[in-house]
Amino acid sequence: MIILRDIVLRRGSKLLLQDANVTIQPGQRLALIGANGCGKSSLFALLVGEMGADAGDIEGMATLRLSHMAQEIHATSLPAGEFVWRGDTLLANLRDEVAALEAAGNFEKAAPLHSRLDEIDGYSAERRAQRLLQGLGFAEDAATRPVSDFSGGWRIRLNLARALMTPSDILLLDEPTNHLDLDATLWLQQWLQQYPGTLLMISHDRDFIDATCERVLHIEQQQLFAYKGNYSDFERMRAERLANQQASYEKQQRRIAEIDDFVRRFRYKATKAKQAQSRLKELERMQTLAPAHADSPFDFSFPAPARSSDPLLRLDEADLGYGDSAVLCGVNLQLRPGSRYGLLGRNGAGKSTLLKSLIGELPLLGGTRSTGEHLAIGYFDQQQLEALDLQASPALHLQRLSPAAREQDILNFLGGFNFRGDAATSAIAPFSGGEKARLALAMVVWQKPNLLVLDEPTNHLDLEMRHAMEVALQAYDGALVLVSHDRHMLRNTAEELLLVHDGRVEEYREDLEGYERWILSSYKQTDKADTGPADTSRKEKRQQAASQREKLRPLQRQVDKTEAQMAEVALTLQSVRDQLSDTELYTDGNKQLLADLLKREGELKTRAAELDDLWLEQQQQLEELAQ
Repeated sequence: MIILRDIVLRRGSKLLLQDANVTIQPGQRLALIGANGCGKSSLFALLVGEMGADAGDIEGMATLRLSHMAQEIHATSLPAGEFVWRGDTLLANLRDEVAALEAAGNFEKAAPLHSRLDEIDGYSAERRAQRLLQGLGFAEDAATRPVSDFSGGWRIRLNLARALMTPSDILLLDEPTNHLDLDATLWLQQWLQQYPGTLLMISHDRDFIDATCERVLHIEQQQLFAYKGNYSDFERMRAERLANQQASYEKQQRRIAEIDDFVRRFRYKATKAKQAQSRLKELERMQTLAPAHADSPFDFSFPAPARSSDPLLRLDEADLGYGDSAVLCGVNLQLRPGSRYGLLGRNGAGKSTLLKSLIGELPLLGGTRSTGEHLAIGYFDQQQLEALDLQASPALHLQRLSPAAREQDILNFLGGFNFRGDAATSAIAPFSGGEKARLALAMVVWQKPNLLVLDEPTNHLDLEMRHAMEVALQAYDGALVLVSHDRHMLRNTAEELLLVHDGRVEEYREDLEGYERWILSSYKQTDKADTGPADTSRKEKRQQAASQREKLRPLQRQVDKTEAQMAEVALTLQSVRDQLSDTELYTDGNKQLLADLLKREGELKTRAAELDDLWLEQQQQLEELAQ
């Protein structure tokens, strides 16, 4: 159990946490969320021991094996595979010691170390590292290439693989999906679902949180608020808490106004002075409740393009690639105002090749690219952040794009991206990755494109900014081509899906959930294939289990019945939660209905927990009988 008690945390002069408290139980899976700059990474640094608290205590970390994902990696000549498996320090030390002893000819002393390596599955280290690399989207030959060969984003993936390789009781991951594509995100999601330790993860990907976490820690107003459930549950419960907080705040403000009015009228009247003083003391004792600021700091939209064409852009029988090597062949794609495409496909399938060909950065190898007379492309990828002038302000970046624009118009526009005051007029050198990403997006929006080509636009953006982008894209009149590992963004902004696969670009007729099932099933098949022949003892166990199936059938029927009840309760619970997500429910006229639904939700959760415990007991009985 990890206990953070009365933690005060500052970064420089900025107060991040004030008397924050939280308890983390063993095996819990928690998402740490909050606006950019609120202190999430600083809290991680505190847990890792890279910085100390200004006040308060942390209990329970000293005895835990901790693994965390570093955000930077220095260039090294180590092969990537070795860099990954050396994340297991015990394994690396044993192998180094064995190598030194055997090089000195001391094979007798090395013998017991070989036994220890066997006990920790040390001889499969290269294979396990290779599987991690492949799951995270690396090419098959990546394990043998030196780390220094890889670019910044791929080095972050290597850090992630190394963190996953490290045996741990608690795993800290800081925005692990930032540099992943959708396929690698799904693989990581599956891996984390099987992780047996305690998971604490910073993420702004709501679907990823929903799939991997059972609890949410939200940093807000220098406090840590804990919510049971995943991100979808958090959204509903926070809305309810804020509604109650706002009601309490308004009630308190009415009482304060009454006290102020009484004091103002009677403070200097002898007969009322004592009562006035009493009310002043009440006012001093009263705990000030902060008003509920639920509004996002972001408010922007894509201006309507001045002019447009129909179609905006066409590819006809286009062959796309580099030099003489075609990556995609026979591509036919027509982009019209209002077209909204999401691109799917494995890493290396050609999504980036298609995007670069669309914007004209990559010449076609064959076929034709036709553009409308008034085509105006807005293109975003992570390289846009590297192209920013660190010594220029956000306002100057926009001024360079539109020299004739009024300064106040620029400042008003930047305010919608939460660049206000000095943040809009100061150099961007100290900006975080999220702030730079917001500026790069603001520059795209400012140019009023009629075709948006966005390659992973949500990297580094917090949940509020992602939501604002979704709202803006939903109202956008132009054409959209989007690549994103954020399934919520894809689901809510793209109307058609294109699959880049086996050298082709084709319409994907299933939905995003269908694609997710397809990718996860392929990972499971790969895992089975990589396992190889089972050892003799495992085969014997499976044969023994098969011979006892007749004995197990009565208990299996009970398990089936329990599972059916669990499914029924889950459906009912989801129906109740769907009703609770209706904003109209939180009006004064629906107080009784809200209370009834919340009570029903509690009863269903209790029943679901009982069935879950029963199912576990039945499964344990099955396993005992099968032995």
